[in-house]
Amino acid sequence: AFEYGYSVERPEGLTMWEAQFGDFANGAQSVIDEYVTSAAQKWGQRSGLVMLLPHGQEGQGPDHSSARIERYLQMCAQDNMLVAQPSTPASYFHLLREHTYTRPRRPLIVFTPKSMLRLKAAASAPEDFTSGTFEPVLPDRNGPKGGQVDRVLIASGKVVYDLEAERAKREDTRTAIIRLEQYYPLPGEAIASEIRRYPGAEVVVVQEEPENQGGWPFLALNLPAALQAQGESRPLRVVSRPASASPASGSSKAHAAEQKDLVQRAFER
Repeated sequence: AFEYGYSVERPEGLTMWEAQFGDFANGAQSVIDEYVTSAAQKWGQRSGLVMLLPHGQEGQGPDHSSARIERYLQMCAQDNMLVAQPSTPASYFHLLREHTYTRPRRPLIVFTPKSMLRLKAAASAPEDFTSGTFEPVLPDRNGPKGGQVDRVLIASGKVVYDLEAERAKREDTRTAIIRLEQYYPLPGEAIASEIRRYPGAEVVVVQEEPENQGGWPFLALNLPAALQAQGESRPLRVVSRPASASPASGSSKAHAAEQKDLVQRAFER
């Protein structure tokens, strides 16, 4: 609540609040519901608060795995906030820089997997910081091109790196991997532009979370219409953990088995 109020009174500043683990935002839910997500529509009160919510299926158990992406996306409407999950340091940098200068102000919700802090593959070159802007959708990096691709995977966060590692291991030349860096506002035009590079390919959303959680419920409801508005009518399907009442398994061994199965299903024909 303090950080929210400070962001309202200091609109020129960059005010950030970080949960130790994403699920710890549960204790702030009343402030999130009453102010962060709806104050602009209720009272015309503008806030540029940044909420940094550690999120990732990393084998740390149900209370240290999920920042409840689905909750924030359920509250998204009327451009009330921006919800993102950047996959590289440069993408994160450009996201914060763009947010600082954007007017009118609106809250920014950022999901930040902790394991990516130590992941060598999740690195950016100096020139990635000194040039470019934040891109809500990133194209495949060094993946297969054009006609040989028969499946396009859309993924966010650390699972992207698991998928890229599995593709390299399999020497797969038929699967492209697109990174969704921003959930809301949903970048339908950018997504359509990327999947259009692979005509005729199956489109699959891959997420680590259970099917009833994470970004899939929001994407299943909104992405088909957003793509159809761009002339893209291919159906979507999802690869995820089974629907669950808990955000994650309490067993690291069960987590590892689930993750292995999920990644394999993303590539199996």
